[in-house]
Amino acid sequence: QVQLVESGGGLVQAGGALRLSCAASGRTFSMYAMGWFRQSPGKEREFVATITRFGGTKSVADSVKGRFTVSRDNAKNTVYLQMNSLKPEDTAVYYCAAKYSLTYRIFPKEDDYEYWGQGTQVTVSS
Repeated sequence: QVQLVESGGGLVQAGGALRLSCAASGRTFSMYAMGWFRQSPGKEREFVATITRFGGTKSVADSVKGRFTVSRDNAKNTVYLQMNSLKPEDTAVYYCAAKYSLTYRIFPKEDDYEYWGQGTQVTVSS
């Protein structure tokens, strides 16, 4: 079992920045690829970013490319999502997710992940 707790969400003006954190506990963090997803009201949950076990490979969605960066610190059992130049359309509940993987693949699909956090709200005002 892996427990995930997101933090760092909040209200920010358009053009501003936030850094989300996701703290993991329960198993060896470096055995898991990590992902970030988001869900806006009335929409399906969508992929935002993913990172491999040791951070060697990362991928972000086209909608956030150039603005969002994913990183991880395995010594702190934490994955981060740095969000810059935020737009109102980035407003959503952001979830982190973990997938057990001893490979170096990235996992952009929601169905790949076994464990999910409870989510943190990000609201971007115009």
